[in-house]
Amino acid sequence: MIARVSVENLSVGRGERVLFQGLSFALAAGEAVALIGANGAGKTSLLRAVAGFVRPLHGLVRFEGADGEREPDEARSQGLHLLGHHDGLKPGRTAWEELRFQTLWAGGTEASARAAVEKLQLKPLLDLEIRKLSAGQRRRVSLARLAAAPRPLWLLDEPLAPLDAERRARMGELMAAHLAGGGMILAAVHDPLPVPAKTVEIGAAVA
Repeated sequence: MIARVSVENLSVGRGERVLFQGLSFALAAGEAVALIGANGAGKTSLLRAVAGFVRPLHGLVRFEGADGEREPDEARSQGLHLLGHHDGLKPGRTAWEELRFQTLWAGGTEASARAAVEKLQLKPLLDLEIRKLSAGQRRRVSLARLAAAPRPLWLLDEPLAPLDAERRARMGELMAAHLAGGGMILAAVHDPLPVPAKTVEIGAAVA
């Protein structure tokens, strides 16, 4: 169980460019952090570095549980969800097939997937192929995984962007419940999160 994440003096690059450097902040159980900054500043790259998909140029990401520091690979494989800007859904599967597959792969159950369907009001979409869904509908299917296979750390890249006002409110309820249960949210955003959050600004790219 992850109870705290610490980013320590982190520097990340893309190709020959340094996106940001010397970044430090911490995220504890029950807290949300909103990452802000210009397009290309490195918000998505930071999320991927925390998830272990980008190797930092310098610095560390530490994961702690209630009983001390956790081994990073174990913490990442069992303790976080990464929801990227692209939904990563198989277009030929139905919404239910895709949600069920992702839920079971992440350690949830078919029963928890059906409970997430109710929470996010997905029942009318279940028999439709992913390719036939709108951007907002696809995002809702992706977000359902967060509720269907609970993990303490949510890494979210513009999670609300394609959602209408009603669905944003529903997602706000899901986020609030996650934080109230001791979860953590680290989100790259342009719009404010619908829950109280600390703000970390990612600086402009460095030549």
